[in-house]
Amino acid sequence: MEQSTNKELLALVEQAAAGDRQSLETVMLGVQDLVFNLSLRMLGSFADAQDASQDILLKVMTHLSSFRGESAFSTWVFSIAVNHLKNYKKHMFAQFPLSFEFYGEDIKNAPIGDAPDLTQDVEQAVLAEELKLSCTNVMLQCLDAESRCIFILGTMFQVDSRIAGDILGITPEAYRQRLSRVRKKMADFLKEYCGEYGNGTCRCADRVNYAIQNHRLHPAQLDFHTASPKQVTMDVKEAMEEIDDLAQVFLFCKTYQAPERLKQFIVEFLNGASFSVVENG
Repeated sequence: MEQSTNKELLALVEQAAAGDRQSLETVMLGVQDLVFNLSLRMLGSFADAQDASQDILLKVMTHLSSFRGESAFSTWVFSIAVNHLKNYKKHMFAQFPLSFEFYGEDIKNAPIGDAPDLTQDVEQAVLAEELKLSCTNVMLQCLDAESRCIFILGTMFQVDSRIAGDILGITPEAYRQRLSRVRKKMADFLKEYCGEYGNGTCRCADRVNYAIQNHRLHPAQLDFHTASPKQVTMDVKEAMEEIDDLAQVFLFCKTYQAPERLKQFIVEFLNGASFSVVENG
């Protein structure tokens, strides 16, 4: 779907909304990576992101007939996803909220030397890389939901401020101001505490066993290590305006292919009795 022209895409969406199963499958598989990556950064873990992505994709399917082509289709999908995720309460960090103060204190003073070797013969470098990617993802959970969304829109997807403002219900100017503030907050935290993206003393390799001991890292389940990278962008006419020089600081904001299980969910749903829900929607 990424290679389709806008006219072809609109025709495909119309066919899907009219109940054509193959068109609907093509449309949904075309937006699953976008939905999954937003969910992953908003919620902090692969498991929660997959659950939320299923909910969002169901919403997209059942509301497809309401798409009027007044915006890019990916922007319409993103609006549905943002509204769902901003109020999502079923993920782990909704139950155990984080703050920069708590996270910073843990990085500085955690008793990492007391943890035994728990690596289970997994290569230390692999575990350290997994922890690094997981840590920067969890770090986003220190932001409130709307600030997190603003950061993700501007930093990962580089959405133009007019489009982002429409999605969030604020003016482009307010969006740019808030994005600038939240990017600085993230950059300041990385500079003070992170040894990978800043000048901090934290070294992921030194914290591997401590992270395993506290169930933050699981040697048998390395989600970031096994995920396939993918360039995921929104269908917008212009990239986000450059508002600062922090691009190199946020190189951890990578995107990934959605898990195969999410694709299977879409296909199985459309091939099952539940497809009537979409047809009647």
